Amino acid sequence: MIHFPAQRRGPLRALSLRLAAAVGLVFAVVAVVYLDRNGYRDVNEDGITLLDAFYYAVVSLSTTGYGDITPASDSARLVNVLFITPARVLFLIILVGTTLEVLTEQYRTGLRLSRWGRTVKDHVIICGYGTKGRSAVSALLENGLDKSRIVVVEKSGLALRQATSAGLVAIEGSATRSATLNEAHVRSAKAVIIATDSDDASVLVALTVRQLTAGQVRIIAAAREAENAPLLKQSGAHHVIVSSATAGRLLGLSTSAPPLIDVVEDLLTPGQGMALAMRSAQRDEVGRSPRELECLVIALVRRGKVVTLADRSAAAIETGDMLVHVRDDRPQQSTSSS
Repeated sequence: MIHFPAQRRGPLRALSLRLAAAVGLVFAVVAVVYLDRNGYRDVNEDGITLLDAFYYAVVSLSTTGYGDITPASDSARLVNVLFITPARVLFLIILVGTTLEVLTEQYRTGLRLSRWGRTVKDHVIICGYGTKGRSAVSALLENGLDKSRIVVVEKSGLALRQATSAGLVAIEGSATRSATLNEAHVRSAKAVIIATDSDDASVLVALTVRQLTAGQVRIIAAAREAENAPLLKQSGAHHVIVSSATAGRLLGLSTSAPPLIDVVEDLLTPGQGMALAMRSAQRDEVGRSPRELECLVIALVRRGKVVTLADRSAAAIETGDMLVHVRDDRPQQSTSSS
């Protein structure tokens, strides 16, 4: 099931308001009839009780009108003309409006689903919306990817609500199932990020994605243990990030070289000052050394492989190279004020 981003006013709230209005209208009619109960005549001729007042209100507003209770006095008939008849019309409007609300919402949902299925392309699928999945989404948004090009696959109801509240399209189901990934249009996706809670599930997701896309979609997976990284790569993952090993290295650096931790946090935290970025080499930069450029280049990506500046082949920039550099990520106000 596909869940679209939450709207300001959901259909459930609209239906609740209409139901409350209908119930309030019934109680108002009951109060009017019961206060003027001496002006009504019952076929049993035993007087109008509170239950009779409820009965008369319900059958009158629903236009059933059995005729066993009728207004006899002039005041009761006047109340029927001035209050109960308009209330009956209003009650019908509420019922019809509620039906139209449900049908309209179903039509809108179907229309959005159809439009989304036709336009979704080159999107990024996030399998798992836990801590890793939310961080991946944040990184994608910081790098300029539009929310409409991010699709979350998650089976947890709470995580689904969090994703739709964040303005993302979310698909309910397990990412290990082909049907769920087909709902996410995995064949036309740009990349699939696997951020599940277990390495076993990540392997199954990678295998399923590779089978459905024939290896044409880039797969990035997170692994808890380093020993599972080769298995994930064999399953089809192009890149594997080992969370436990990365955390262990940072813990070691915090002891041996504490300032390096500050640098790493600065690079990974948006808006702190520095951020890693990548761009294509410009025409006037071809043939020059990466060290001569104004931006701080730390590596090159050449034909899909990373070339460090210590490598001799990185002495000069070639056509088609991608430059990995450190850019200023401070907010515009702070940069302008300084």
